[in-house]
Amino acid sequence: MNELVYRNENALRAIALVLSIVIWAALLLGTVGMLLVWLLVFALVAHSALIAHLRGNAIRINARQMPDLYQRLHACARKLGMHQVPEAYLVNGNGVLNAFATRFLGRNFVVLLSDVVDSMEDRPGALDFYIGHELGHLRRNHQTWSKVLAPALFLPLLGAAYSRAREYTCDRHGLAVCDNPEDAQYGLVALAAGKRRWRTVDLAEYSSGAATRPGFWMSLHELVGDYPWLNKRHAWLRALAEQRRPRLGGRNPLAYVISLLLPRVPGLGIGGGLVVVAYVAILAAIAIPAYQDYVGRVSVSTAMTDAAPYRAAVEQFAVQHQAWPQSVGQLGLAPFAGDANVAGITLGAEGTLQLTFAKAPARGHVLLLTPYVRDHAIHWACSGDLPAKLLPAECRTEQ
Repeated sequence: MNELVYRNENALRAIALVLSIVIWAALLLGTVGMLLVWLLVFALVAHSALIAHLRGNAIRINARQMPDLYQRLHACARKLGMHQVPEAYLVNGNGVLNAFATRFLGRNFVVLLSDVVDSMEDRPGALDFYIGHELGHLRRNHQTWSKVLAPALFLPLLGAAYSRAREYTCDRHGLAVCDNPEDAQYGLVALAAGKRRWRTVDLAEYSSGAATRPGFWMSLHELVGDYPWLNKRHAWLRALAEQRRPRLGGRNPLAYVISLLLPRVPGLGIGGGLVVVAYVAILAAIAIPAYQDYVGRVSVSTAMTDAAPYRAAVEQFAVQHQAWPQSVGQLGLAPFAGDANVAGITLGAEGTLQLTFAKAPARGHVLLLTPYVRDHAIHWACSGDLPAKLLPAECRTEQ
């Protein structure tokens, strides 16, 4: 059964595991474990929606419901040495030829889309390839490893290479459950030709396309993609059935270099990665200035709090002496020592308090609080060069 595992999968998984442990440790330490809690909650809620949809809308495959599919599922599982047969469902494919496997709270699931089942009526053995491929994901615990290795799957070159290796491994599982090797080849070629035309495809001719050396762009897009090109997968199936090495064209060396520089999002390829980067850039363009303004307002708010004792002392001095103080010493207070947000609070002429700031964007600006008498009460006027968006509420009201 070890021959069912593609040669590079274990090595790539080991490298990804080491890197993922380092990244997970940094993320968990940096967020004091809160990231893990949020990820677990999000994954549980999102995944439960899929399982609920299957159980509420799909057809459960069992001995009484779709017995032919049930028998195929059990036969394929036995061939792969799987003692526990996963829960299986048939879902309306809406024209899509595919199947998938998943795992939720310790239970395995296989989902067959109706179009792939219907398209293989003339060659039912080809359906075993799809079942075996998905059982391969479950047998190799790919769903569990995907969660553990999630940080590494975002890494250029490595994440995509590991994903492609998994697909090659599962293709081998699909081939292993087929009594006729051509069933596996026709099952795979249907993904390229569609649910009717697959019958007329020349298998040898299709596989031979993988022997042509791909150009830069084909090489690049495969290196950043989660799936190998179909003709390469097909060439591997034919070669395995004939017990030989496949004839594959080598990739363009420059594509390896460029792929290391491109952002990667699992399942989205180059375009998806660039879109995500664009969204992040847009959000950063909005969020960074907003955050800077927030920091500035915090500094100004802190300064107003720090200045409150000095304002009260100025008012008390003015009431007692019918004049404005000329120095902090007259107020009976110690000079302001400064803190993380406020650089200084000084007393100027006519009782004016000058506030300066320690953090950008308020740093370098001055807020002046000048006392004046109106209706037998002391009020404070704001001036200086502090941007209007950073002014405290009492200054905006006064203006």
